[in-house]
Amino acid sequence: MSERKKYAIIVAGGSGTRLKSKTPKQFLEIGGKPILRHTIEKFLSLPFKVELIIVVASDMKEYWKAYCENNLFLDKYYLPSGGMTRFHSVANALKYVDDNSVVAVHDGVRPFVTTEFLEMMYMEGERTGAAVPAVAPCESVREVCETDSYPLVRENVRLIQTPQVFRSEILKASYRLPYTEKFTDDASVVEAAGFNVSLVEGLKYNIKITTPEDFRIAQTLLG
Repeated sequence: MSERKKYAIIVAGGSGTRLKSKTPKQFLEIGGKPILRHTIEKFLSLPFKVELIIVVASDMKEYWKAYCENNLFLDKYYLPSGGMTRFHSVANALKYVDDNSVVAVHDGVRPFVTTEFLEMMYMEGERTGAAVPAVAPCESVREVCETDSYPLVRENVRLIQTPQVFRSEILKASYRLPYTEKFTDDASVVEAAGFNVSLVEGLKYNIKITTPEDFRIAQTLLG
C-alpha cells in the first residue's frame, strides 16, 4: 500500500423506516452488538490504519457517543451529522478528509464485507481513482414503466454495492456539484463530474440490511 492516508466514511444516518423499527436499523443489536459496530469492526481489522468518519443523524449522535463510551469502543473517530440525503451526508463527512488520501464510502448496514475485500478495494480505488463493487443478478431483470414493463438483458445489468473507493481529489471535486435526485450513490456523483468509474467484482453476500427479511438473514449469519 502507498503512503496515502486511508479514510472510511461510514454512512449510518438512516431512520429504519423500511425495516419498520422504532430504533434506526444501524443501532439494532445482533449477537450482542449494533449492526453499525459489526460493520466498523471490519475496517478496524485491516492491516493498515484507517481514519473513521461515522455519519449519524444529529439526534442520534449522543446515543452513539454514549454507546462507545459505555462499551469502550472507538476512542478516536469523526462524527459529522447526517444530511437531508445521502449526498449531503457524504459531503459533510468529506470536510474531515485530507488531500492526497484514499476514501472508502460504505453503508453502515453492510456488515458482511470481508477484510480481504476491503483491502482489495482500497488498492483498486487508489490505482484507478474510482473503484465500485458490482455483482451480476441471478434473476431475470425488467424495467418498469408507468403502464408496462420490459425485459432487460441480464448480462448487461449489475447491482452496485459499497464500499466505493476513490482518490480524495476525485471525490472532493465531485461533491462540489449541486445536488440532484439522480445522485443515487457516490459513483453517480463522480461520473456526473466527468470522471471514469471502474467496476470491481463484488461479494454476493455483501447485503445491505434494509427490510425485515434482511434483518432475519443477518440474525442467522451474525448471531
